[in-house]
Amino acid sequence: MGPSPWQIAVVVVLALLLFGGRGRISSIMGDFAKGIKSFRKGMEDEEKALASEKEKEDEAATTLKAEEVKVEETTKASS
Repeated sequence: MGPSPWQIAVVVVLALLLFGGRGRISSIMGDFAKGIKSFRKGMEDEEKALASEKEKEDEAATTLKAEEVKVEETTKASS
């Protein structure tokens, strides 16, 4: 005994509704994928911002250290 034509029709209709072009699952999965992409982009933007801040801090520390060395040299030279 195989499946009846009605059983096959019900399975086909359900499959079309769930996985079809305008099915609920396909739109949910599309929204889920967009959310993941947005999350990844946000994480990359945050990492870039943190790296930029770290570069600025390093640059400021280097500049400050260079100024301290100049002050020390000036102090030693005038002594």
